Amino acid sequence: MSDGYFNEKPGRALRSWALYQMLAGAGWGLVFTVAIAAIGLALWGVSLLLPEESKQAPSPYNSSIEVVATVVPV
Repeated sequence: MSDGYFNEKPGRALRSWALYQMLAGAGWGLVFTVAIAAIGLALWGVSLLLPEESKQAPSPYNSSIEVVATVVPV
């Protein structure tokens, strides 16, 4: 058996460890990005199943509230 693996220089071991850590972080970032994309696609898919009338309703954020106040002079 070769002793080259066990006699590795400390600098090379540190570079290998750092590369592994960076690849692991990139992998977790990919998992997070794919999860967010899957949630977005699922919401889009559900929106396709809704009836057309639900998409033509007025926006609830533009509701104008009329306050009619009667001022009675004293």
